[in-house]
Amino acid sequence: MKLDHRITRWIFTMAYLLMVSTASAASPADKAISVFFRDVEYQHRWSKGGQNEFTPQGQEDLSSWRDMMTLNVHESVTNGDQLAETANKTLTNYQRAGKILRTDSKPRTPDRPAEHLVVAVLGNPDFLEAVFARFALIEGVGTVTVYSHRVYGKSVGQSMSEWLKTNGPQVESALMSLDKLPTPASLKALPQSN
Repeated sequence: MKLDHRITRWIFTMAYLLMVSTASAASPADKAISVFFRDVEYQHRWSKGGQNEFTPQGQEDLSSWRDMMTLNVHESVTNGDQLAETANKTLTNYQRAGKILRTDSKPRTPDRPAEHLVVAVLGNPDFLEAVFARFALIEGVGTVTVYSHRVYGKSVGQSMSEWLKTNGPQVESALMSLDKLPTPASLKALPQSN
């Protein structure tokens, strides 16, 4: 009977030590980072070179997602002029790839640097994608937060128009007021894809 007690105690001790060593060995990159947008949790799926993609549960396949949050970190962008230049370059790229629906800027205030917004519809023969891109300095680093919604198919213009009419203003408002985002440092610590 004493032998059984010692074995049981040894098993519990080993299990405890394993649990403690595993918990202390976890690095910040091992911790899941999520983005919450319009009452939906977007989980980290992919990162490379400052681009970080998040999709909701059930949309893990990055070849067929419908809703995505992308956070692009531009470490060399550290002031309002550089941020505006980044927004203008993105605007030009979106113009080449689709149609600009709206642009806007929030002027700088004593508490907050200027921010910019570009809304566009991009597409190819297989889908249309509505993109809402917010340009802001987060902890002094240029960050572009993009919400995208895709509609798949050949003739989906009407479906996209209806989606934009129903959701566009709310998405824009939610994106421009979003204040709980991962920091550039926490995004940089995410595992990088090949």
